[in-house]
Amino acid sequence: MLKKIGDILHFVAKTLLYVVFVFMVFIIFVIACYVIGIQRNLKNNNYEAPLYSAYVIVSPSMHPTIKVNDAVIVKRTSAKKIKEGDIITFVSSDTRTSGITITHRVIEVLKDSDGNRLFRTKGDNNNVADSSLVKENDLSGKVIMKIPKIGYIQYFISRKYGWIIAVVIPCLGIIIYDILKIIKTISSGFIPNQKKDKKYKGKKEKNL
Repeated sequence: MLKKIGDILHFVAKTLLYVVFVFMVFIIFVIACYVIGIQRNLKNNNYEAPLYSAYVIVSPSMHPTIKVNDAVIVKRTSAKKIKEGDIITFVSSDTRTSGITITHRVIEVLKDSDGNRLFRTKGDNNNVADSSLVKENDLSGKVIMKIPKIGYIQYFISRKYGWIIAVVIPCLGIIIYDILKIIKTISSGFIPNQKKDKKYKGKKEKNL
């Protein structure tokens, strides 16, 4: 019974550490892409969105396609390659949400008098389209991947107790489990040898 409980706790601890590891790899990847993008912009004296960006969704406007606390990976994409049906991330120019980064679906591609592309967008869960069109300069990129519920991990780890529960306790659990396993293996390893030695000794005495 104790062995089963130990195995379950060991599995839970490893799973928690694996989840934290995946989350950290995700964060490192995003930061690396962002830093590289910024360095290139400074070197070329030109600003453009990083090649890859990541955002945690905080609004249900794209439900059920993208839910609250899902994360999206956004790839910088030329406005010419954006088509109707694509999900894009952009900086809003709407008076109500000015300056806020939004992720919505393109429902119509238009052009202004100068030939620049404009995008009419709408959240899948919204009844009406966004009131303002998205300009090329406000485009961050196209959503290429969704990572479900990673926002919960971000929130949990950011709490004071998060790291203790998610990292420290599982590590201690695995260490204690492995130590007990080693002790048990060593103990069980000596007993058969002693029995074997006694058996061998008895045979030797008979032969004499």
